[in-house]
Amino acid sequence: MDDQTQRPTGFVEALAKGIAILEAFDAMHSEMTLSEVARRVAISPAAARRGLITLIELGYVGQRGTRFYLKPKVMALGSCFYFAARIDEIILPDLRALVEKFGDASSVGTLNDQNVIYVAHYSQQRARRASAVVGASYPAFATSIGRVLLAGMSDAELASWLAALDPMPLTARTITDKTELHAEIMRVREQGFATTVDQLDYGITAIAVPILNEAGKTVAALNSSGYSGMLSPQELVAGRLSELRVVAKSIAQQINRFPTLRAVLGD
Repeated sequence: MDDQTQRPTGFVEALAKGIAILEAFDAMHSEMTLSEVARRVAISPAAARRGLITLIELGYVGQRGTRFYLKPKVMALGSCFYFAARIDEIILPDLRALVEKFGDASSVGTLNDQNVIYVAHYSQQRARRASAVVGASYPAFATSIGRVLLAGMSDAELASWLAALDPMPLTARTITDKTELHAEIMRVREQGFATTVDQLDYGITAIAVPILNEAGKTVAALNSSGYSGMLSPQELVAGRLSELRVVAKSIAQQINRFPTLRAVLGD
């Protein structure tokens, strides 16, 4: 948080720290002490304390003894985007149709620094594996959606992205060697789709295709995923790739029709 990046005039540091505190909570850090928050956000304990007091007063954070946790009001921040961008009207019907046809699950995601954020999701899956719920964020290098988005970068952008990456193994099959990862992304770029097996979590086999804006730039990606024990990448390619490409084109056309969603994904 406390880096030397040149900030624009009017940048509010306190607001940035408050948002960073909210983002610091995740499945592995559902409750934290003040010092843990400060360490996770890379700010001083005093700044963490001020931020937490403010977020408690606003109803976004709760406190139990010396530990802090997120409160349900945080979900309202995400729902503001969901409804303003009309995800339920524009994207969700296509995902429902895919799941009705193939079963399993389907998602649309976009890149956020080193991670993929899922902006739409529909599933028949129950537990059994990591869930790509709306708002979920996962390491881009280990997901089919992320690799499609990375393949859509320029060579210079990708080189810079990989240079900053510190890939951690999420399963025994996760590709963490940067040379191997780069080669895989180049394959994705050449073939126009990505498949993954047990990269993010055991039990996830997925295929993803790009969603392009009017200029032909990859702005999001669409996937279809299933359980590894019942589905192979070859079966996904043979049975779902052509339909995914049709749906990705449909979603791209919808994005271009709606200004808010186009501003978020299409520019």
